[in-house]
Amino acid sequence: MATQLFDLSGRIAVVTGASRGIGEAIARLLAEQGAHVIVSSRKLEDCRKVAESIVAGGGKAEAFACHVGNMDDIDALFSHLREQHRRLDILVNNAATNPYFGHILETDLAAFQKTVDVNLRGYFFMSVEAGKLMREQGRGVIVNTASVNGLHPAEGQGIYSISKAAVINMTKAFARECGPLGIRVNALLPGLTKTKLAGALFEQQAIYDQVIGQVPLRRHALPQEMAGAVLYLVSDAASYTNGECLVVDGGLTL
Repeated sequence: MATQLFDLSGRIAVVTGASRGIGEAIARLLAEQGAHVIVSSRKLEDCRKVAESIVAGGGKAEAFACHVGNMDDIDALFSHLREQHRRLDILVNNAATNPYFGHILETDLAAFQKTVDVNLRGYFFMSVEAGKLMREQGRGVIVNTASVNGLHPAEGQGIYSISKAAVINMTKAFARECGPLGIRVNALLPGLTKTKLAGALFEQQAIYDQVIGQVPLRRHALPQEMAGAVLYLVSDAASYTNGECLVVDGGLTL
């Protein structure tokens, strides 16, 4: 008899940064498991393409544009959730930015501010609003996409690595304070994954080869290989998993 531990039927899920890459893969897998997925990203048209594809495949999804670096957009998203769904069971904070690749001493204020606004402030206040809604239900799950860079900063990705280290600690802080409310909070820490966000690494062959040489599996990951870990974290299979940072990196950080 098949397990029902990963069945998400009847649950409302928001996935940010879901118009492509890891976020899209997560949105599609959660929908396959029965969740109604709100596909969210900055551009509505890109969100609609993913949501319509999910619906065409028999899943439940809708599109809602939200730039998590914009507080008004966050407010609008949660107003929509309260008015249309009156609940939220799953939040996957996945939207991120990495506008600067280069020596840390050359980081300018604009790149610093954009990275912090999206990767840290955005995750924080998305989690705050989700937590308030979940508190009313007495249960809910939040998953933050961090990075192995949050454990070991990568050369040329200083402020990005710093922001992801903050996400790791933020995950633990929310898990500690929201656990008593029935809200579990965990993080996914991907290794090198083929996405647009990681494009600079794939464009520089010497750096790419250096990284891959340290991965026991000797290859990069595909976005779909991150989605299964998130499915575990948001499902009943992980009902006693809280405050954990799940590393999915092919063994890079061994």
